[in-house]
Amino acid sequence: MNRTETTEIAAMKRLYRIAFALAVITILSSIVEGIASTYFGYEDESLTLLGFGADSFIEMISGLGIAHMIMRIQRQPESDRNDFERTALQITGYAFYVLVAGLVTTSIYNLWIGHRPTTTMAGVVIAALSIAVMWALIYGKTKVGSELKSDAILADAACSRVCICMSVILLAASGVYELTKVGYVDSIGTLGLAWLSLKEGRECFEKAKNNTHCSCEPDQH
Repeated sequence: MNRTETTEIAAMKRLYRIAFALAVITILSSIVEGIASTYFGYEDESLTLLGFGADSFIEMISGLGIAHMIMRIQRQPESDRNDFERTALQITGYAFYVLVAGLVTTSIYNLWIGHRPTTTMAGVVIAALSIAVMWALIYGKTKVGSELKSDAILADAACSRVCICMSVILLAASGVYELTKVGYVDSIGTLGLAWLSLKEGRECFEKAKNNTHCSCEPDQH
């Protein structure tokens, strides 16, 4: 093996370490985000923030599958999705469906009784931080995926944009309520999260059935 090949192998290993580190950061940030969101969502009686926190914990499960996927493609770049990844996808899909049922039911009940959160300022702060962190992670994953020419890592980066959409919904609902104090805004934001969660759950089951990547891959647009 010549020096050029040795350098290329070392560079590949470094990129895979970065990709794995980004997956771990995604998992850890989901845990922190989930704890903060569920705590303040409960304390402030904000269903949108509480639902966002539950979604973060579900994303953590998905993140474990992504981390495992990176280790797999490092060892065997052309290998197919394995049982661990399929199980993680199925668990994530079921969790999203349960979340959707809970969010829709509770938001309709809150609309019926005219429930109002105490405050949604925590939702504004958490959403803003979440958007910043996710954009940084997406940038890093896209850069690493492009250098590795890995469709799987690029697909993960593309699908992470759904998390930003959820953060935007939380930011909008929390911000509008904080400005207007109109009670049903929180419930409408919750229904927005439920809609995105339903799409994510359906996508998890589609991916678990085959070896295709995320349906939001860049080359599919």
